[in-house]
Amino acid sequence: MTSHTLNELIAEGVRGRYILVRSDLNVPLDGSTVTDDGRIKASLPVLAKLTDAGARVLVTAHLGRPKGAPEDKYSLRPAVDRLAELADFKVTLAADTVGSAAKAAAASLQDGEALVLENVRFDGRETSNDDAERGAFADELVALTGSNGAYVDDAFGAVHRKHASVYDVATRLPSYLGDLVHTEVEVLRKLTTDTQRPYVVVLGGSKVSDKLAVINNLIGKADTILVGGGMLFTFLAAQGHKVASSLLEQDQIPVVQDYLKRAADAGTEFVVPTDVVVAEKFAADAAHQTVPADAIEGSSFGAQGIGLDIGPDTAAAFSERIKGARTVFWNGPMGVFEFEAFSAGTRAIAQALTETGGFTVVGGGDSAAAVRTLGFSDDQFGHISTGGGASLEYLEGKELPGLSVLDR
Repeated sequence: MTSHTLNELIAEGVRGRYILVRSDLNVPLDGSTVTDDGRIKASLPVLAKLTDAGARVLVTAHLGRPKGAPEDKYSLRPAVDRLAELADFKVTLAADTVGSAAKAAAASLQDGEALVLENVRFDGRETSNDDAERGAFADELVALTGSNGAYVDDAFGAVHRKHASVYDVATRLPSYLGDLVHTEVEVLRKLTTDTQRPYVVVLGGSKVSDKLAVINNLIGKADTILVGGGMLFTFLAAQGHKVASSLLEQDQIPVVQDYLKRAADAGTEFVVPTDVVVAEKFAADAAHQTVPADAIEGSSFGAQGIGLDIGPDTAAAFSERIKGARTVFWNGPMGVFEFEAFSAGTRAIAQALTETGGFTVVGGGDSAAAVRTLGFSDDQFGHISTGGGASLEYLEGKELPGLSVLDR
């Protein structure tokens, strides 16, 4: 990548200039309370660099998936309040995105201050498939920067989207790569080029279908792929085992069977759980027991049982593989970590990553939320990615629109 960097922009001089920054403030909320401010903290360094240099910073970001119109529950207000608490510079929120409130707030912005525009997805043109519609919205965003503006993409969690605030504005303004995005790309390159071996990939989450392309691309590249989460039951079914009422993607069984065969031929080993924690129902206080992975319907709950975590034997076996690796990429929890009774598998994986001497990457919002929820700190891992979907698409070998448009 030969994109211009943030440091180059600052060296050119930004004092008094409007700099449009795409940040990632898409954080989990409990009502109006931010429950994980990791992405907010990750966004701070670039905003601080620009405000310290005297820029007038306009921030675009999204939260959730509104339907192209304002919705109170998707307002950026909680995220901006937290950003303002953490920042050493003045941060305010515009009441709209490109309307009269945003224009007035932008016009009154002073050097060294930041203005966050309200959720860009409140405007349906942000995510439109129509180039002209997206372009019109991008033009209005760009107009806020005046005659000497620039654009910085620092939202890795959105670079795989061809959206107006990610893609189209970059074709209209001098564009630069934010530090956060630059770091993410460099980390992912370590997972795809000259990777230190043994290379272990840990995949969890609910559905195999969410990971098909990345699994396909990792066959022959990873030495070992450890399978957990809800997707493990499709793997067990592909091996001929019954999984009771556990999450199962029946239509993906032939695909998984093909992957298992191809992996064996390509030198990549799939490791599927040998025991699972089965519950009577999906609930935090559900009765549960650990059973062999090939005897799920033999639990006390019979065909009604539902697997909610990997078992202790599997957790121990996975941990040993991780500790012996030189490179580890983890995407997706091993079970329903939000319920204490079914968090042990995810906790074991996180602990193993902190104990390996290799390079570790925690990729994906759910995994990042899990390690923080379970009491781990970010600095215990080599890198915690801010963009799960973008990370997976990069590892799938896809072109990421938000990066491609920055290439020079």
